[in-house]
Amino acid sequence: MALPSGISFSSDHKVVLPARFNVAVPFIDRHVGEGRGAKAAIRMAQETVTYAQLAERVNRTGNALLGLGLKSGDRLLMVVKDCPAFFYLFWGAIKAGIVPVPPNTLLRAPDYAYMIEDSDAALVVYSTEFAGEIEPALKQMPARALTVDAFLAEMAKASDELEPRLAAPTQDCFWLYSSGSTGRPKGAVHAQRDMVVTSELYGARVLGVMEDDVSYSAAKLFFAYGLGNGMTFPLWTGSTAVLDDRRPTPDTTFDNIERFRPTLYYGVPTLYAAQLAALETRPRDLSSVRACVSAGEALPADMFRRWKERTGTVILDGIGSTEALHIFIGNRLDDYRPGTSGKPVPGYEARILDENAKPVARGESGALWLKAESAAKYYWNKPEKTAETMVDGWLNTGDTYREDEDGYYIYEGRSDDMLKVGGIWCSPVEIENCLIGHPAVLEAAVVGHADEAELIKPKAIVVLKQAGSGDAALTEALMALCKKTLAPYKYPRWVEYLPELPKTATGKIQRFKLRA
Repeated sequence: MALPSGISFSSDHKVVLPARFNVAVPFIDRHVGEGRGAKAAIRMAQETVTYAQLAERVNRTGNALLGLGLKSGDRLLMVVKDCPAFFYLFWGAIKAGIVPVPPNTLLRAPDYAYMIEDSDAALVVYSTEFAGEIEPALKQMPARALTVDAFLAEMAKASDELEPRLAAPTQDCFWLYSSGSTGRPKGAVHAQRDMVVTSELYGARVLGVMEDDVSYSAAKLFFAYGLGNGMTFPLWTGSTAVLDDRRPTPDTTFDNIERFRPTLYYGVPTLYAAQLAALETRPRDLSSVRACVSAGEALPADMFRRWKERTGTVILDGIGSTEALHIFIGNRLDDYRPGTSGKPVPGYEARILDENAKPVARGESGALWLKAESAAKYYWNKPEKTAETMVDGWLNTGDTYREDEDGYYIYEGRSDDMLKVGGIWCSPVEIENCLIGHPAVLEAAVVGHADEAELIKPKAIVVLKQAGSGDAALTEALMALCKKTLAPYKYPRWVEYLPELPKTATGKIQRFKLRA
């Protein structure tokens, strides 16, 4: 599909935009004029929304927000489930010059109270399902608030015509709060151009999203990965998004795939592991899916292999972040290597640096830094953290990586999760991938633990496929597997069994909780 009028990309994949524009125009407004008015933009069990209906409701939403007294630059905190109203609020705000801020919908009242205060939200709109946490937060930090249903009633009364408020491509557009895996969440401030960059460079060019695709993301809209998968990629290409407001499980995701026949499916390793376990007992029809994507945590090579054997489909693993907005290193359908994050997305620069900020030799581990036009401009109210993370146009991802001889990037863990065993750096992810290769293991996490001599050694926390605690024989077998497969010093000296691992909403293992 041709790029929207007035938008182009240079030969080195840099975006060229009008000096003044509004990003809601290419994502929302243009589709009716291009003949897609009657086409389904959103499908879910409860309703279907066409592109013409979406454009009208986005306009009504922008006018309703302005009618409620919000002004250009004001923040709209929208704690909204995956449903059409999320689209209306997000794009209606942007078109009216208001800044939408969609936080994690799985948080607790103190977190929302913090975000209401931190963002200085002019309005909070929330789905009634989250009232149990939002309403106590509003008592702690009073702010103007409406339920989604109450807002939709206001929207229905507003005009369906709205002129877009124009802005510079680098002007503030929307925020995403980091998952807060350590400390308070940080508000990453994204610009007008950022969704154009990710949707074209990764969505259209790497993943190959086309107008006739149907995208279904089990990963929710409130975080960067799901925002691209389930909203911006379909809208950019004039294709269709499938939404489900329920918590994703193997049964709900398989039911949706069989019902809506998506061509693209997006998940996270935790969910793929559970789906694989479910497929062992009940086959499901995944024949519509031409590609699967994974992010949030590194996808083990063994999980890739088993999924391909079971479904005939590959999982394209990649790494993205709230700050970069979506995947910036990824595998492709015509160029993938299991157990790696793939290669940098065109238009994104990656470098691996040592502790002195010098590039490491290929094959050596170091800190991954990224340069991207989709990168957040700064953290709201966090000048010190901004200065530490965003340096001279480069973004410190906080991840440890190495690049193999063929240019594939291999994830070795968060920089603060790396272990030094016997004076040698050791990747927890490498040990975890080995453990997952055992048929009894569903998931594993590895952290450092002090032995009797106060020396740090690897400790494994394991979740089994079959409920129940592991025994001494299994522990011995897991240690033996690691000794046989990995360098001898890397085997876990202890194995603990838990029913589940602590994770962020994006699926990242919270190893700091396991170290506590």
